[in-house]
Amino acid sequence: MTTIKDSVHDHIAVEGVAADLLETPPVQRLRRVKQLGTVTLVYPSANHTRFEHSLGVYYLADRALSHLGIEGQQAERVRAAALLHDVGHSPFSHNVEAVIHRKTGKYHDDVHDLLDRGEVARVLTDHGLNTDRVADLVAGDGELGQLVSGELDVDRMDYLVRDAHHTGVPYGTIDHERLVRELRFVDGELVLDEGNVQTAESLLLARALMNPTVYAHHVARIAKSMLRRGAERLLTATNVTASDLRRWDDADLLVRLRQCDETAEYARRLSERDLYKRSVWAERTAVPDELVAADHRDIRTWEHAIADSANVDPDSVVLDVPSEPSMTESTSRVLVNGEVRRLGEQSTLVNAIRAAQRDQWRLGVYAPEDDSDRVGDVAIRELGLDLDGARVRDVRPGIHATLDEFN
Repeated sequence: MTTIKDSVHDHIAVEGVAADLLETPPVQRLRRVKQLGTVTLVYPSANHTRFEHSLGVYYLADRALSHLGIEGQQAERVRAAALLHDVGHSPFSHNVEAVIHRKTGKYHDDVHDLLDRGEVARVLTDHGLNTDRVADLVAGDGELGQLVSGELDVDRMDYLVRDAHHTGVPYGTIDHERLVRELRFVDGELVLDEGNVQTAESLLLARALMNPTVYAHHVARIAKSMLRRGAERLLTATNVTASDLRRWDDADLLVRLRQCDETAEYARRLSERDLYKRSVWAERTAVPDELVAADHRDIRTWEHAIADSANVDPDSVVLDVPSEPSMTESTSRVLVNGEVRRLGEQSTLVNAIRAAQRDQWRLGVYAPEDDSDRVGDVAIRELGLDLDGARVRDVRPGIHATLDEFN
């Protein structure tokens, strides 16, 4: 047995298949992939890694299994899946997944392939575990897969607490011990036991509050957009493939960006935090529906049109269109008077949080500081943004501007 001191869960005892998996290259690689990607440019202490998070997920899964009375090979499969759940992630976590998906049709490495070969496969086999069954659990398949990937999964419970701890932001604080303790299976569904509507709401609320403050902070979004642009250019300008890229760690990607003439400037800006600025920061009500639904090709067309009209280099314009807000936590299931109900049907908070998420949604247009004002003026016209009455944040902190102030 190995005991590891953790910043969130204190001492984590790792034994059995998990102890052997710790030393495999795919798991050790997670030491070199930051959990929050570019968020560290906003919160300097947010340097925790996917390795730490995977240990936390393993710990919470082990606690949940104990409370649920699940033992033997079933439990070992879940523990293995919990520790391995992030091994397919690309560098900088989710930040370049969209680039990889456009090239490969997958957002990250195929876990079934990763677990079916090399050291990981050997360890699982040595412990009598079928690699495909473990990979299925990672994907959230089956009854026990809900513990690893689902609306009430231990993955979510760990990352909210861990991300809040390392950023210093209090909004992700949840009672994860109670959440784990109150989990039950009812007719194959993972639910929270009676009297836990508020417990489920806390998970929902924490995620909703962490999103604008941490995960979708404008500086992190700008850096993420620049990283994606650099990764795209790297794949075009070199013989590097998306399959190569998704197996790198953070340092690998930055080094490759520095070594390529076409991407060296992106690497410099990211390394020195010399980021693009917000030219436009538009609310959902100001943005045409067709722009929200635009695909990557359409977005690139708009970027080139804005750059052409503003007379700037095409690489000087980044259009960042988030997807519509979603709230998977609202489908969490709770027992109410002996009946399994979805949280969205039981909680009056859900609709309020949905409205808040829509209010927090922002379209961004980013450009180098010297070009930012000119690009902003052009972008408003080219994108057909209706800013009459809507607010757009100027590049200067704390200032909100109406359409008249931009023109």
